[in-house]
Amino acid sequence: MRAGTGGEPPSDAGGKPDSAVVRDALGVGVAVGLSGFAFGVTSAGGGLTLLQTCALSLLVFTGASQFALVGALAAGGNPLTAAAGAFFLGVRNTFYGLRLSQLLALPRAVRPFAAQWVIDETTAVTLAQPTRRAARIGFTVTGLSLYLLWNLTTLLGALGAKAIGDTDAWGLDAAGPAVFLALLAPMLRTTLERAVAALAVLLGLGLLPVLPAGVPVLVAALAAPIALYIAGRRQTGTRNDVQEEDR
Repeated sequence: MRAGTGGEPPSDAGGKPDSAVVRDALGVGVAVGLSGFAFGVTSAGGGLTLLQTCALSLLVFTGASQFALVGALAAGGNPLTAAAGAFFLGVRNTFYGLRLSQLLALPRAVRPFAAQWVIDETTAVTLAQPTRRAARIGFTVTGLSLYLLWNLTTLLGALGAKAIGDTDAWGLDAAGPAVFLALLAPMLRTTLERAVAALAVLLGLGLLPVLPAGVPVLVAALAAPIALYIAGRRQTGTRNDVQEEDR
């Protein structure tokens, strides 16, 4: 990414054409938006009403958290535990927002509305743009297309859940996590980031058979501090070795 003043993308022209940004943003919005159908089916199959299912997509609008919530509830998990797992998954959007607020520099009146669209997909598209203009276009087109399509397909999925039958047999509950992992994988560029992701997967899957539904997700969040602690210990040890050699 080309940097402007203060590490921000330049606000002037010179990036890729607007049409290319719109094309890329629509591609992400449509591809991910279609998986809202899987959420609608999974949510309705897990016992949530049509109104509850659609409200989750309209108000929460973060696929990983939505799938985590309905998955935990469908597995018989405690509602508070399920909500806590979904909440902690959604916390990452706060950190996305801190970064995007600098890149987009939106007017204060617009920020509360834009915050609803701060998710994995809009962040990925926005950060990939070389200029502020392109970042704003990418964020807006991705957010708008994804929000509209996700909610439409959620409604269709919830309405069609009865016709599909057993959602577990179709494996639709895996669609959301699969999309999330596909978007996350290219962002894991350093050894530490890959270590955190791998440890989180091991904790989540390893504890799945022994802990109540929703709890493994919470425990998997410990992967970040554990990996950072180990990395810090290694750096300290390396510095001590260097100092000993210098002596």
